[in-house]
Amino acid sequence: MTPPSTPQLSLPARIVGLAAGLILTAIGVIYGFVQGSSVQVVILAGIATLAAFVWGWRFVLGQFVPEPGTEGEPGELRGVWRRFRGPLIGLALILLAFLVLSLTVDGFLNVWNVLSLLILLAILVLTRTIGRHFEENRSAFIGIMVLAGLFSVGSMNIDGFASTMNIKSMLLFASFLGIASVGQTLVALLGGLDLSIPFIIGAANVGLLYLIGLGVPPWLATIIVLAVGTLLGVVNGFLSFRLQGQALIVTLGTGFAISGGVQIVTSIGTAYGGNVFGTVPAWLTNLSAMNGSTLGLPFPPTIAIWAVIALILIVGMRITLYGRYLYAVGVNRTSSKRVRISELRYWVMMYAVSGFFAAMTGSLLLGWSGGGFIGVGDQYLFLTLAAVVVGGTSLLGGQGGYGFTVIGVLVLQVLSSFLIGIGLDFQWQQFIFGLLIVPMVALYARSPHIRTQI
Repeated sequence: MTPPSTPQLSLPARIVGLAAGLILTAIGVIYGFVQGSSVQVVILAGIATLAAFVWGWRFVLGQFVPEPGTEGEPGELRGVWRRFRGPLIGLALILLAFLVLSLTVDGFLNVWNVLSLLILLAILVLTRTIGRHFEENRSAFIGIMVLAGLFSVGSMNIDGFASTMNIKSMLLFASFLGIASVGQTLVALLGGLDLSIPFIIGAANVGLLYLIGLGVPPWLATIIVLAVGTLLGVVNGFLSFRLQGQALIVTLGTGFAISGGVQIVTSIGTAYGGNVFGTVPAWLTNLSAMNGSTLGLPFPPTIAIWAVIALILIVGMRITLYGRYLYAVGVNRTSSKRVRISELRYWVMMYAVSGFFAAMTGSLLLGWSGGGFIGVGDQYLFLTLAAVVVGGTSLLGGQGGYGFTVIGVLVLQVLSSFLIGIGLDFQWQQFIFGLLIVPMVALYARSPHIRTQI
């Protein structure tokens, strides 16, 4: 059998390869003399470098040149490049960034950072290979891999990152975000979004302490705040359904209205508009404080509350009729209407749930902060959307679930703790979170809109 011949490069390609080899060899020779190596060693190393580079240049580029009689058919490496172009470019950028940091930052090149790089590369390889076998839950698999990688890298590079106190802190803040993201997830499964969430959080935070300050029993004040949040969600759901395509504007408008209204009421007779100060009940402080206890166990009850909510939603959305109907409406509105599923009912219900959990988040944050602040929910406008998208729930509806959002919440929280640990400000955290969201939204945007599905 005749061995396959290596395709011949054009004359310009050969000249470029020879020139690059000579430049590389010259750099090696100069470096050898600077290091004080003997002339013989420098000459032999230079010849070997030139020969190896020219041969490698010819062999590698030859794989991208079609052999005679096979025009249009790519070589072996060219086929690999076409198939794995994205991951290979990402790998090259990661290695380049690591090289630049190693050359410019003192002490960056150490064993822990090398291990961190290997973990990151292992995540990329596993998500590209093993991830193919998890097509149905691929986003969950990728999220778990990223979560494990982030925690491992943080534990190796930041003192105290894996300590009990830091883990408890991350879970507490993840619980706030997770509870606030309940409504955003359910609404996204219908193909909508709720931009009133941060405003309801802030209004509930201020309104609850204001009512307690007026002498309303704390338990009754909490019920009133949760009921108002639910009522606002009902209004959002009804208007969003009636004004299809304007859900973002509707929820943003109602959010501004409730936020402004609460500030007007609570600022009467005081110089602190938008902020309320008073005594927070001990039971509410225990729910959200770092030193809170749950049935005698040393962790805040808010974490347990989030775990119960997550379990109920994950299981209920899969096995109950309400959960199946929710997915049905999100997947195909026309078909769900034909089987007599009330779309209006589910829109109102999901937005009502969103308002309820947003108000709950604001109330729990009052126990953590000890004071009412109207801007306490501002960051949740971005983070709830980020948790839903990073988790893998489609913004077009019908795909995903709260289990995916839980993974997204944990990824964002661990990433946020890692970025804080290395000294980045909140603005940089938002920038990096944005870099996570943009490609995910771009992927969803390539799918046909829910209205085009029949």
